[in-house]
Parts: sequence; structure tokens; C-alpha cells
Amino acid sequence: MRSLGALPKPVLVLEVIGIAFLLLSYLSLNGYVVLPAPIGSATAAIVMVFVGIALMIPAAAFMVWAMAQNVAPLLTKGQPPVDKSLSEKPKDKRNDADH
Repeated sequence: MRSLGALPKPVLVLEVIGIAFLLLSYLSLNGYVVLPAPIGSATAAIVMVFVGIALMIPAAAFMVWAMAQNVAPLLTKGQPPVDKSLSEKPKDKRNDADH
């Protein structure tokens, strides 16, 4: 996979929303941002961390799947065809130790 632009748009949007949740929870826990009462507690920040990670999982799964298709084609495709010309007639191999 060459860039993040190769991700499908919905997966990319989920990734950005997940990063935003993680950033917002970090900023609220450290006191840089004051959130309203229902979502301003430490428990809500912990929930935002888990939601942010859950929203980032589809992008990670997509990138792992794309890498598996590029690096190991045997995982996603059948066995390569066997060349019958090699199996019918063994070739003479030169061995340097036989001088």
C-alpha cells in the first residue's frame, strides 16, 4: 500500500474520527480542553479512548489485508501452476566440485 489515500473513503473517515476521539480524550484528561459535564469526566475520556481505537481498527485491518495480498499472494490465490516441462526431463547440472 503506497499511501493512506488508497484506503476507501468510509474507512478513511472512520480513521480520522477515531484519531479525533483519541486527541479529544488526551486533551480533556490533561486539562487543555474543558468539556461539558456529561463528557467531561475521566470515565468519559476512557470511553473515548476505547471508541477511538475501535474506529481505527477497520483501517488497520484493511492495510493488513492489502499488505497480505501484495506480499504473500499464496494466501489469497491458489497454488501456482506446475511447469510440466521441468518435471518430465531433468536438466544436467554442473557441479563445480566435479573437476
